[in-house]
Amino acid sequence: MIRLFIDCDPGIDDAIALGYALCQSDVEITGIAASAGNVPVDAVTRNALAWLELTGRTDIPVHRGAENPVAHRAGDPAPIFADDTHGPLGAGHAVLDEPTTTAHQLSAAEAWVQAARAHPGEVVGVVLGPHTNLALALRLEPELPTLLKRLFIMGGAFNYRGNTHPTTEWNITWDPEAAAEVFAAFGTPGTPLPVIGPIEATEAVVMTPQLLEKITSSSSAAPGWQQYLGQLAEALRFYFEFHEWDGHGYLAQIHDPYVTAAAIGWARSQAADSLPGAEQEIIPWAHTADAAVDVELTGTLTRGETVADWLGRWNRQPNATLIRSLDASQFLTHLAETLMRGPDQ
Repeated sequence: MIRLFIDCDPGIDDAIALGYALCQSDVEITGIAASAGNVPVDAVTRNALAWLELTGRTDIPVHRGAENPVAHRAGDPAPIFADDTHGPLGAGHAVLDEPTTTAHQLSAAEAWVQAARAHPGEVVGVVLGPHTNLALALRLEPELPTLLKRLFIMGGAFNYRGNTHPTTEWNITWDPEAAAEVFAAFGTPGTPLPVIGPIEATEAVVMTPQLLEKITSSSSAAPGWQQYLGQLAEALRFYFEFHEWDGHGYLAQIHDPYVTAAAIGWARSQAADSLPGAEQEIIPWAHTADAAVDVELTGTLTRGETVADWLGRWNRQPNATLIRSLDASQFLTHLAETLMRGPDQ
């Protein structure tokens, strides 16, 4: 069984990623940390609960995260959210019922620590939003990098134009200090390098109206899953409209599902490696490279930019595995087939 702990800020592509993970019969989602980011933390928490309820998975605990970035102080301007991208409530045009369940009493940071301590060396962490909750968890438990099996991150733009400021990506920009803390803590000697899926790779994963129509019209899954797909289509309609307004065409770049699938695929490769004659570990659909990475915190034009030292100028060992490119077509076929099939009954 693959144990996954997901930190996310639903968010439209987060909702797809959650749906994808729910379709994996060999995956146990030990918890979901709701991170402020795309929308404020209360809306994110509500969305996570509502998407889970729509799919019948109210057994998965959702943990409310911090309201503000780690460096935010009283009197600072309020954080900026991505309601232009994901809609005022973070679900696009979807209409999600008010959930009947509530967030778990443990905070998101405490939940990270609890999950890792309960299953040392077994939990794969997946960060699909800002790093605030994980940075706070590291302050509670500095040994977290040795307790997790591996960490997968969606975020950053390395030597690439940004999607927030000219050189920065949203998840990092929202809380750059938290991301810097996470990058510094993980990838130290004796621990697996965290895997980062930056936008120069994940932007290749493009949902189109044609592919969405194929998914929603061809699914033979149970009625509850059909409801999820119907609301997901409404959410994606908003995402299409945003991307068209932003100059990309009537489509949607869906970043989070790929990183989630890569984490699950890697974990499966680890199980296969225990078998005689098995190949070395793989990050599915990806071409990768290791590098020392960090986050710019003080630049007047580049605060929040992720930097990779490809030439070794810092004289640091690599602290991350970066996904440089991926086979988007192959992954989209897999994603569509997975969503059409739905969870095993």
